[in-house]
Amino acid sequence: MPTRLELIALETLPSVRPGDDLAELVCAACARERTALRDGDVIVVAQKIVSKSEGRIVALAGVEPSPRALEIARQCGKDGRLVELILSESSEIVRCVPGLIITRHRLGVVLANAGVDQSNTGSPGEETAVLWPLDPDASAARLHLGLARRTGVDVAVIINDSLGRAWRNGTIGTAIGLAGVAGVVDRRGERDLFGRELRSTLVAQADELAAAASLLMGQGAEGRPVVVALGLGFDMRSASAQEMIREPKLDLFR
Repeated sequence: MPTRLELIALETLPSVRPGDDLAELVCAACARERTALRDGDVIVVAQKIVSKSEGRIVALAGVEPSPRALEIARQCGKDGRLVELILSESSEIVRCVPGLIITRHRLGVVLANAGVDQSNTGSPGEETAVLWPLDPDASAARLHLGLARRTGVDVAVIINDSLGRAWRNGTIGTAIGLAGVAGVVDRRGERDLFGRELRSTLVAQADELAAAASLLMGQGAEGRPVVVALGLGFDMRSASAQEMIREPKLDLFR
């Protein structure tokens, strides 16, 4: 395990539009800011710019809410068009209370509003919403490959978003897509300082990196959606964000 982490938020990334090449934008920002990428570094990228580059932006004017969406909208006080998008991204409605819908996303993640978000998107006066990438792992893999082709180094990629937790207040950066870095590190069978065997220690490595990067990204108008984690030396391997999702039968909060 490393004894030092260095996190650098890129500050010159332009506003991302549909069709933009994120690997090219990241490499250009690194060059401008003199941040050289090395084997074993990790790029943490905000979900919002990945979704924007992939065209996962929906104009609410073109959304027709279904009767079910309108009924749920009445229960929670949300725009029926937003609820329709939430339903389209969900496999299950877990809870619905005034001001909040908790869903199981089609990818298995339990979160508010199925990740459908209106912050930092669209022009003033334009009603739009951004959805998660269709396949965040595939999105991370494409960026991983694009960075390798441009730099010649093996740089891992984490796509993160801000999620709430059932047992804590506040949101925290969470990994929703991975490439080249382990999501969970299994340390069971190792020994602690006093020689006791670790029996249940599964380290959510990708989530910890996503949360650390989120501190630099910010949640408002900071405009820093990419963070470079330098020389971490963590468990680098092929992985999927799916390894961090707890099976419904093991969900003790349901």
